[in-house]
Amino acid sequence: MKIALLGYGKEGKSVEKYLKERHQNVEIDILENFDPEEIKQKDFSSYNFVFRSPSVPPLHLDNETSVTKYFLDHCPCPIIGVTATKGKGTTCTFIKALLDAEQKDAYLVGNIGVPAIDILDSLTEESVVIYEMSSFQLWDLEKSPHIAILGHLEPDHLNIHKDYKDYLDAKANITKHQTESDYLIYYKDNSETVKIADTSKAHKIPYPFNIPEDIKNAITIPGEHNQNNCIAAIAAVACLKNISPDEYLTTSKNEILEGLKNFKGLPHRLEYLRTLNNVKYYDDNFSTNPASTRVAVNSFPNDNVVLIIGGRDKTDYEDLPEIYEILQSKNLKNIVLIGESGHKLAKNYQDDRFILAKSLEEAINTARQYAEEYNNSIVLMSPAAASFDMFENVYDRGAKFHNLIKNLS
Repeated sequence: MKIALLGYGKEGKSVEKYLKERHQNVEIDILENFDPEEIKQKDFSSYNFVFRSPSVPPLHLDNETSVTKYFLDHCPCPIIGVTATKGKGTTCTFIKALLDAEQKDAYLVGNIGVPAIDILDSLTEESVVIYEMSSFQLWDLEKSPHIAILGHLEPDHLNIHKDYKDYLDAKANITKHQTESDYLIYYKDNSETVKIADTSKAHKIPYPFNIPEDIKNAITIPGEHNQNNCIAAIAAVACLKNISPDEYLTTSKNEILEGLKNFKGLPHRLEYLRTLNNVKYYDDNFSTNPASTRVAVNSFPNDNVVLIIGGRDKTDYEDLPEIYEILQSKNLKNIVLIGESGHKLAKNYQDDRFILAKSLEEAINTARQYAEEYNNSIVLMSPAAASFDMFENVYDRGAKFHNLIKNLS
């Protein structure tokens, strides 16, 4: 067997390990750091399979596959697939918490950081897989999950996708191949999501919908968007049981409350870190575009927020007007700017609340100094940009923020 791996990140390494453990005579060629245009000219006809890493655009070869496509072909149990521009990881984690409360054999995989192929051999027909699906993983799917959640959609990853339509077409694959026996849970307050849902053959459940007050109060992470993420998760578990969300809320209320009690949220997604000198510190480093930073800022309407923002812009600064509009929120008292986009904001706009910082440590110390002057104050890091100007990746940025906040005294 001859295999080509296009890209050698976490998924590529998992494919290599998986195949070598199962095939003695497998030959694997690893291709990385290549020009996407040049790779289109390569002859792959001698390979049994060409595994495409998520960020590599599809080549549309007969022998082309991906971890997601391979997994959907071989998974023996129901899959709950979740996609959105932001919030899909939190929605997946809500589902996992609800299923854990019912002691289901549930697995969380995909864009959240666990290659699906790693758990394939652990699955039985009684298992449940919760699959966080990015546009890159959905790009060329020829199957859709049994239960799909399609959340809020806005432009993103346009440095990889050729345009917004290409991004939306990829997202639409989460339901494109569903049948009348499948389920689509879709966010009803987004025009793009509704358009995709209108084309679906699946049984459709729009959200958000009303939930009991005690369940609403049990959601511990802030923001209306997280309440909506939880509602989508409730709908998904109801679909898994083949009952309505109302019936699930009625018959399984204790289990739902137990699951929400144990839910702590995901790292770097509006994550509460600590309170020091009456200032609360929140890490939202996974906010790499304006849409997610807008949601973060709006999550604290009654607090005095000092925001740390900036990094590597993904739109060649075309989104600066949108970012500056977000910064007009009345709850933002001071704005500490870091990174390339932070300096660009300072150059393009005059604002008395702007303070430039040369490093993350300086940004935190500056934000703390201002926040301690207010009551009900919050230091929030929500960059609205990628991390690669100052950090290895978004995890590195979040970890360094964690560590610096932890060591404040």
